[in-house]
Parts: sequence; C-alpha cells; structure tokens
Amino acid sequence: MTMLDTTHDASLQSWVPSANAADTDFPVQNLPFGRFSPKDGAQTMRIGVAIGDQILDLRAAGLADSDDMHTLMSAEASERQALRSKISQGLRLGSAQQATWANALIPMAQATLELPCEIRDYTDFYTGIHHATAVGTLFRPDNPLLPNYKWVPIAYHGRSSSIGVSGQKFFRPSAQTRNPQEDAPVLRPTQRLDYELELGVMIGIGNVSGDAIPIARAQQHAFGLVLLNDWSARDVQAWEYQPLGPFLAKNFASTISPWIVTMEALAPFHAPWTRPAGDPQPLAYLDDASHRAHGAFDITLEVFLQTEKMRETGLAHERLSSSNYRDAYWSVAQMIAHHTVNGCNLRAGDLLGTGTQSAPEPENAGSLLERTAGGRNPVTLKNGEQRIFLQDGDSVTMRAHCEREGFRRIGFGECEGTVLPARS
Repeated sequence: MTMLDTTHDASLQSWVPSANAADTDFPVQNLPFGRFSPKDGAQTMRIGVAIGDQILDLRAAGLADSDDMHTLMSAEASERQALRSKISQGLRLGSAQQATWANALIPMAQATLELPCEIRDYTDFYTGIHHATAVGTLFRPDNPLLPNYKWVPIAYHGRSSSIGVSGQKFFRPSAQTRNPQEDAPVLRPTQRLDYELELGVMIGIGNVSGDAIPIARAQQHAFGLVLLNDWSARDVQAWEYQPLGPFLAKNFASTISPWIVTMEALAPFHAPWTRPAGDPQPLAYLDDASHRAHGAFDITLEVFLQTEKMRETGLAHERLSSSNYRDAYWSVAQMIAHHTVNGCNLRAGDLLGTGTQSAPEPENAGSLLERTAGGRNPVTLKNGEQRIFLQDGDSVTMRAHCEREGFRRIGFGECEGTVLPARS
C-alpha cells in the first residue's frame, strides 16, 4: 500500500487559483498524469499533470526528459513518489518555482486531451458482484452466479485498438443478431446498445514472463486508475457469447478518461477489503492480511445521460445512477495477482477493466441492462423521454471522486462518449 506523506496534506493550497476551488477534481493533492496536444498545433503530444483547469507541461517545467508515458509509468515506486513530491512542492502556494513554471502551464481549454498512454493490452474483468447478480438473475433466476464467480476473478481479453479518450464519438455497430421469433440471424445495427460503468487499472511496472506477481506486491505494479465505459451491444452479445464469450459485442468502442489518478494520490482512500462470512474465502495467492486491511478503494462513481433532444433544448446531462468501487467483489491487487499467476507478463500501458460497478439498489445500476431489467422497465427522464437502451445522439458521461474526512476531495475528470447513427 502506498503510504501517506506531505503531498496529501488537506491544507495545501496552490498558486494556480483554480486548483483551490472546492469543486475542482484536480487540486494540488491529486496531480494526475495524462497526454495533451496544444490546439494551436505548435507542439507535438506532451505529458502533462492536471492542476485545476490548467496543465503543467512536464518537459517545459524541466521535470521529464521525454514524452514517453510508458517510461514514466514503469518507474519504480520510489521514483514516482519523488516526482510527485517535486511537482507538489513546485505547485504549492509560495513555491520558488512559480515564476518559471507559470510559463509551463497551458489552459485545458486550449489543449486537446489525448489517450493518457498508448494502450498495449486490454483485459476486462467482472468484479462487480451486484452487476453480475442482477444480470445473472435476468437469465438464470434460480442460479444467477455461476459456480466459479466467488472463487476466481473472471475476465476476457478485449480489443485495445478501439479504445478512445473522453469525447469519443462512434458509429452504432452492426453485427449478427437473432430475435426470438426469427429462424435465422440477420446482419443489422444493434438495437440494444448499452454503457458499462467501470474503472480501468493502468499497469506501470511489468513482470517477466513466467513470474507471477504476489498479492503483497500487486498494487506496486499499478500506476493508477481511469474511468472506463465499456460500450456493449447486448443483442449481439446474447447471440455470439457462447461458447467463447464476448467478441463483436464489445470490440467496437471503449472510452476512458484522459487523466490517470495515481496510486499515490489514492492513498488516503484505501478501505478494508472484506468477504461475507458465508462466501468462499480466497485461495492463498489472492489473500493476505495487508490486503484485507487496505485492499479496497472508496471511490464514488456516477453515470449521466444527455439525449440529442436535451442537447438541442439546452438541458444538461441527467444523473442515472451512483455506486461505489468499495463494493467490488475482487480488488485491484487480486486482478493483477490472478492475471499473472500463470506466468502472463503485464507491461506498462496495459489496461485492466474492473467490470461494471453497480450498487445493490436497481436504480443505481451501472448499465441500462440492469436498470431496465432487461428492457422491461424503461427509464423516464425529466423531460419525458424514455430509454430502454441507448439511441443515436445519446451522450453518456461518467464521473468519479474520492472524499474522506481530513483529506482533500479529488476527482477523475470526465469520461464522455456519444453514439452516432450506424453507417449505411
């Protein structure tokens, strides 16, 4: 577990005024990393740190020798902590660096936010037990969770090439689907397009092929977390997923937030990891005392929807649900330990999705499949529109933040994506 230090002091203020606003996601206690390109086109893609509504260009500030994010992510924990401390001290109110670093700031409004790093491999887990139970109940009311769910962190390997950054617009995908009344499948645009509220774990330090990462050291291999929307075509998924699992239902688009909130920034928001007494306890490679004491994270997650009609009439996104990552059945450390127990080598820039995170209450589900009970209970929006699944022009925005008494609230920024009509 990353330890607390002076960078987490709630009383710290920054000489960047917007970083001191009570509602900012990016106070000086956060300092997430990402990549950006100035909109004037004068420079190539750069590594930056979000501070209020500004970006600190690391090379311009003399804090990085290159713009290779993988190099930064794969640094040892002590090096990352030293860099965080240096950035924190330089951005604090009264810092001697203010005069020179002020020239290394660029307003976010004048930058294009890019993928925070090149995504190498992508694995999507299924750690949200409330989601797994709700979806399982739709298809297997008497046995919603399959026998292995409480023993093994289930996952499938996804497609990294179609992962985009917040602001992504994608075409409604077409694939084979078969309705119950049809004798044969038909190639057509999906009619049951859905979002999935997830977090993504960005791997920093990798491991050598053949070497398993023990759970006691697993979090040291995570660089940080992002928001992740794993868009899903439910009708395509229902037709194709047996016997090998998701394929075209999942590989057309995934969206992540542009800022990686580091494990160092998240240190104040650890929570105990627990398992109900009546459930199977994890096998030894997925369990240790420190993990039980600190292995979970207290992160509030939210989903908002804006329809095309809402956008045209000036209505803001409407919140559909809220949940918390502390309710996940499997943790960040357990995902990493399990992924490598067979000798699989992870690399800097690999992305591990947590799977959909839902709350126990149906109205706080992390997907429309759950929220509408498989399409039986439409969601009615404040303007009178209804949704069973997503329609063309719909924009989904996900947000997340951490709050704890005695510490500064930090956030993840936004993860937003918009559905375009299928190509003819």
